[in-house]
Amino acid sequence: MADLRLGLLLNAVSPAVGGVLVRGEKGTAKSTMVRALAGLLPSIAVVGDCRFACDPAAPDPQCPDGTHPQAASLDRPAQLVELPVGVTEDRIVGSLDLERALAEGVKAYEPGLLARAHRGVLYIDEVNLLQDHVVDLLLDAAAMGRSYVEREGVSVRHAARFLLVGTMNPEEGELRPQLLDRFGLTVEIAATRDPVERAEVVRRRLAYDADPAGFAARYEAEERALAERITTARALLPSVELGDPALRQITAVCAAFEVDGLRADIVMARTAVALAAWDGRTAVAEEDVRKAAQLALPHRRRRNPFDAPGLDEEQLDRTLEEHAEPEPSPSPEDGPEDGPEDDGPGDGGPDGGGGGAPSDPTPDPSSDPGETPSQDAPPSPQIPKPGSSRESAPVAAGDPYRTRLFKVPGTGKGAQGRRSPAETDGGQTVRSRRPAGQLTRLHLAATLQAAAPHQVARGRDGRALVLRHDDFREQVRQGRESNLVLFVVDASGSMAARQRMTAVKGAVLSLLMDAYQRRDKIGMITFRGAGAELALPPTSSVEVGAARLEQLPTGGRTPLAAGLLRAHEVLRLERLRDPHRRPLLVVVTDGRATGGRAALAEAGQAAALLAAQGTAAVVLDCESGHVRLGLARTLAGQLGATAVTLDELRAEGVAALVHAHRPSASSQPRRKAA
Repeated sequence: MADLRLGLLLNAVSPAVGGVLVRGEKGTAKSTMVRALAGLLPSIAVVGDCRFACDPAAPDPQCPDGTHPQAASLDRPAQLVELPVGVTEDRIVGSLDLERALAEGVKAYEPGLLARAHRGVLYIDEVNLLQDHVVDLLLDAAAMGRSYVEREGVSVRHAARFLLVGTMNPEEGELRPQLLDRFGLTVEIAATRDPVERAEVVRRRLAYDADPAGFAARYEAEERALAERITTARALLPSVELGDPALRQITAVCAAFEVDGLRADIVMARTAVALAAWDGRTAVAEEDVRKAAQLALPHRRRRNPFDAPGLDEEQLDRTLEEHAEPEPSPSPEDGPEDGPEDDGPGDGGPDGGGGGAPSDPTPDPSSDPGETPSQDAPPSPQIPKPGSSRESAPVAAGDPYRTRLFKVPGTGKGAQGRRSPAETDGGQTVRSRRPAGQLTRLHLAATLQAAAPHQVARGRDGRALVLRHDDFREQVRQGRESNLVLFVVDASGSMAARQRMTAVKGAVLSLLMDAYQRRDKIGMITFRGAGAELALPPTSSVEVGAARLEQLPTGGRTPLAAGLLRAHEVLRLERLRDPHRRPLLVVVTDGRATGGRAALAEAGQAAALLAAQGTAAVVLDCESGHVRLGLARTLAGQLGATAVTLDELRAEGVAALVHAHRPSASSQPRRKAA
């Protein structure tokens, strides 16, 4: 919480730092902390009749409300503008009244949330749940300090400089690395585990609920002092000097941690300067560089979706020390410095016996790796042999790789993503239609074409078209949607061979990474022993899925039917929760089922239930060995699914697969998800 407080205050001192991304578990007062910042910001002077909060001392020359010569000014508090998760692009940048523009021949523009946030705070709660094109729009405006509206021949530009703050719960999904990089600082917070501190939090909350005004008055003096310190630091900021030694340390740290691009260097420099101003100093010190690195670099070091943000403190200290400003060397007349005498090579240990390290004791072959052997240590339990009915220890996943693209057939209407075709707010305009409700995306050409034949009959006598409600047409855009990718993973004894399970986990990990890149939700069902378990309820957090996969044990019986029936139930509930998100079922199995033909028949009936719902599916055939029964491909036929082997899953094999499955080939046609 101290780092979060500091990060917000540094941005209040210098908005050029670039905002703060707050990552943390639910219930940690992220939103409360951000909302409290607005009350500490100094009031701003604005032009009285300007909708874009222009500064009277330096009005925006491109302000849509005019240049404001000799305009009257007034003081008002800096605004905190909150962005809801379901916000649309028109609400962010502003909306054009297209019906009025066409019917009356005038340009009518209504400012959006970016205009309201100018010179204030723009707060995005659950920023990781926003659609990508909305986040891109926000971060572009934050980087350029200006909002651009270009549509239907109308151009509007206005200043949009604000302190950007986003909060997110990593369990609900991650931001893309490109978007993470656009936030200046990041802070990871978690609730305290100290009972005394937790009790104080509860005590203060209860006191606030009982008397909000009295509670606020108790801390009024502290908040006033904090606000005055922000004002003082802002005034000192232009006088802070970033010397060459500190700048070299900044660039050396960014190079040592291999961050992409140069944005990290710039953000660290601005943060270090703001830290010096906050402490009332006019020169940047090494400690400022250290703290700036801790705030600006953790989220820029991720190399794949499963890397947790973080910073190696020892590497940071080592880099700072290596590139610190060298101390001046002593002059010759000072003489050599006194140092310890060389006692010779034989005096290397406390007993003077040559300094050799004592020999290590003979390792006990039954002890666990990494533990110090002991003569009294009992032997560790033996790991069961692969394929036995006993549970085997989890094995590590193989290295992930780029997989083939599997899509849900047809055209959906789900949330914008990167997997299956769908009608979306973004994408390419493919046709027009009459709006079912309020007009949102005008198709200008189609509207003019619909209205043109009726102009004479309607008595048009001026430049403006005579339009009726039935003339308006809206755009139908086709892009790609995100899907729910539900994994059903066989973790039974038939899959427990260590080398084989490593390859299977590597394949599932690769599909998880593909789901992350395509903005999908994921879920995971595992079946082994007596039944099936929902190991990961549907979520946007691929990191959690990777962690559950890594910890997955194997062994026991193979209840294939139970796994498919559990998938049927999960998908049924998810259709009720989110009817527009289409599922893609990925079954990872060798097709075997404990119980012989009766068990296989039950699995076939469960597969028929999923097929009857029209569930798109892929069967990842994990069967190995010289003798293959083809049970996984039989299951794929019952599901109406595509069956691929581990080798065929790789994207490099797509060309060979296309050649092998031409219509003239003897193989079975592709079904469902291709």
